[in-house]
Amino acid sequence: MVRWGIKSVTGILLSLTLGAALAAAQGTVKIGVIEPLSGNSGGAGKAAKAGVELIADIVNNDHPELAGMLLAAGTGLPNLKGAKVEPIFSDHQGNPSVGASETVRLITQEKVVAMFGSYQSSVSMSSTAEAERQGIPFVVADSVAMPITQRGFQWTFRVTPNAQNLADMYGAFLKDLKKQRKIETVAIVNENTDYGTSVAKFVNDGLTGAGFKVGAQIAYTANATDVQAQVLQLKSLNPDAVIFISYTNDAILYMKTLHSLDYRPPIIIGDDAGFSDPNFPTAVGSLSQGVFNRSAFKNGAPGSITAKLNAMFKAKTGFEIDDITARDMEAFLVLCDAINRAGSTEPAAIQKALRETNHGLKQLILGYHGVKFDQSGQNIEAYSYITQLKGDKYYAVWPRELAEKPLVPAFKGW
Repeated sequence: MVRWGIKSVTGILLSLTLGAALAAAQGTVKIGVIEPLSGNSGGAGKAAKAGVELIADIVNNDHPELAGMLLAAGTGLPNLKGAKVEPIFSDHQGNPSVGASETVRLITQEKVVAMFGSYQSSVSMSSTAEAERQGIPFVVADSVAMPITQRGFQWTFRVTPNAQNLADMYGAFLKDLKKQRKIETVAIVNENTDYGTSVAKFVNDGLTGAGFKVGAQIAYTANATDVQAQVLQLKSLNPDAVIFISYTNDAILYMKTLHSLDYRPPIIIGDDAGFSDPNFPTAVGSLSQGVFNRSAFKNGAPGSITAKLNAMFKAKTGFEIDDITARDMEAFLVLCDAINRAGSTEPAAIQKALRETNHGLKQLILGYHGVKFDQSGQNIEAYSYITQLKGDKYYAVWPRELAEKPLVPAFKGW
């Protein structure tokens, strides 16, 4: 018979404790990331993936050159004994049912502790519903449809601006622009999924409230192959400004069709999405000079954290940071920070940490005023700039006091 003395038991328990601590220090924290890595928005999804990978590298490895940025100093998550974050990527193909099934798979089979994504609002709607059923936190990085945070969910947190924020911004921007040129009627062109439908409704109401006449709201089938009828309708209406709410292939197709029909609306505003995809300026930049777009990212002065991040991202991908990528990077960093503050991988602890998030401007890497979630899970400090395409790059032009280049109040086109 083996007799265990107190010292022996204590030694064994100490060894087990140290072993567990060592395992935690060497372990990883899995986070499920669903993005459209193929299909209509594959370019945006791949750029977002690269941005998430860059943030994971910054969290996992020491980056003293980014002093002041959350989790840049040291290696791993300090409150989890240096555990590394491991994003587990999945391609939802822009399909809501695939997004839902992949969310379940990542949670039940990959054992991720939180979910992240998803670009298309329709996919975020379905995937957050599955995360809610599973009791797993889901951080929405870039989907803006209002219903995402209007369903009473307890596990969904959206870092990005929502449709109401954008509607208010467009109204304020056009009122300011009206000081320089005639703007009375505005047309809205939107794709017909959750994203386009939700944003169009709020933009319509916001512009009307700001004193503009919405001359037409033209909905079209997402992933259209021919938009001549919609462009001819715009041409006959002749509005003073047009707001396009479109994903990548559609945005490119509209610019090509405007050119082929020789129609230049006086002002074009792209509602991010396809207009922010790195493929957009490459494909139709020469046809789209002067197009306005919204963006939460503005490259800072040389030596700033944003400038350093932009250089790191360009070295990794060959492209500069665009709005979608920036919002994904910010949101993934917020999620990693919440897991670290939780000091645990238990979903309820991460949920609590997300609810307690309260970051100020100096802790962020893009143009939000901060990150603080309300009871619905919406970041009440989210914010965007208006940018304008000049050459092959977008530059912040509004608010004017934060502009990188002067605003040109017209769409030049080609």
